[in-house]
Amino acid sequence: MTNITIAWMAFPFFIGFVIYLLPKIDRWLALLTGLVSIAYAMLVFFSMPSASDVLPIQLLDNFGVTLAVDQLSAYFILTNAVVTTAVIFYCWGSGRTAFFYMQAIIMHGSVNATFICSDFISLYVALEVLSVAAFLLIAYPRTDKSIWVGLRYLFVSNTAMLFYLLGAVLVYQAHHSFNFAGLRGAPPEATAFIVLGLLVKGGIFVTGLWLPLTHSESQSPVSAMLSGAVVKSAVFPLVRCALMVEEIDPIVRFFGVGTAVLGVCYAVFEKDTKRTLAFSTISQLGFVMAAPVVAGFYALTHGLVKSAVFLIAGSLPSRNFKELQSKPIDTKMWIALTIASFSISGFPLLSGFGAKVLTSKNLLDWQVVAMNIAAVGTAIIFAKFIFLPHGKSEEQIKVQPGFWWAMVLLIGGLFVANVVYYEAYTLENIVKPLATIAIAWVAHFLIFKRLSIRLPRAIEKFDHQIGIMTLMLILLFWVEYGRNYIS
Repeated sequence: MTNITIAWMAFPFFIGFVIYLLPKIDRWLALLTGLVSIAYAMLVFFSMPSASDVLPIQLLDNFGVTLAVDQLSAYFILTNAVVTTAVIFYCWGSGRTAFFYMQAIIMHGSVNATFICSDFISLYVALEVLSVAAFLLIAYPRTDKSIWVGLRYLFVSNTAMLFYLLGAVLVYQAHHSFNFAGLRGAPPEATAFIVLGLLVKGGIFVTGLWLPLTHSESQSPVSAMLSGAVVKSAVFPLVRCALMVEEIDPIVRFFGVGTAVLGVCYAVFEKDTKRTLAFSTISQLGFVMAAPVVAGFYALTHGLVKSAVFLIAGSLPSRNFKELQSKPIDTKMWIALTIASFSISGFPLLSGFGAKVLTSKNLLDWQVVAMNIAAVGTAIIFAKFIFLPHGKSEEQIKVQPGFWWAMVLLIGGLFVANVVYYEAYTLENIVKPLATIAIAWVAHFLIFKRLSIRLPRAIEKFDHQIGIMTLMLILLFWVEYGRNYIS
């Protein structure tokens, strides 16, 4: 299994460069890479049936690369694999160049690497390679706006990684090791620097408000990859550290709750479809972090839904919800949009239902009220999509040739993944999500559909985001020093 893992990790990077040598089969090579990752994730599930099973891999020596593969990794790897494969299908007849597929596959490989790294330096390298590939994909249209959005993403990401690197050095200074477990007993400032870097990189809480512009202004397939898989590359290490080091668990849970509520508060008032989905991504990352022990299943469900909805949003006749009320969308597309929206709202028969039930059962008492509010908010957000008019429209944008292949993979995945937690189907578990959705729909029609509130966007500006990093670092210092003083 060790040799298979190393070969699988290197495969996307090899294929990425081969694509330039054989550009005529770029799509086939990219598709092969996604399918190989799906096969590897399933192999991990079958070879490690217990959540406690871990495959540790030590490359070089004690100062080399440290990897760890388990069921948690497999869920995140499968998410990345399915999302990437769906995007390749979507782009099949779009005329995108070999450069696009090369960067998509290199980004895919970098994201995979973050899901098996268990030392801070290897993770740093993977995140930096990922950032460059993401920047090139965001800037792919080569317009002034796309280049600025890409550079903005790169600047914020690199600033965050500087903080992260400082924390990694402090961990090494304390333990002569870069292993994640080194956070236990490391100086408080080490934890503060590392957590801040990952919070920013993952688009979490107020430090993640760079995300709405980046995800909403990117092309739809790029938005699907960014929201469906890429942001989880920074969430995964936080979840892994929370499971390894008990002192990190409350920090991750706290920011999970804060992120879930913050994203909902913005998304329910947003009138732009892609910005709504971007803010929803922020909120859903909070659900992933709120219960680290079951984060993998929720990440998979969210990745399938969000990539599907972003791809659909790119094929709608408008991004404005008010305009969409007078421009019916194609009925088949509306059905796919509705299924995805039902899943993330927690409706039974779809994997979102099991993911929400499983997450709620692993919340601490102080998290319950806020996460229930966030769950209602999520259903309100997607009620805006569910109740869009549908039918035949002459203004309907022509979909990409591979659009429906992508939908079959993503929407079908929501039904198949539903079997992961079939124990969720009890009367009590079914009633609560249905009541949550009912309350949300009532609130949507009576309150939020009639409101016309535009929240200020000044906090999303680049210079403000850099300032927020500083304030967040002060908060993390205070939390860490307070915890150490009490203990």
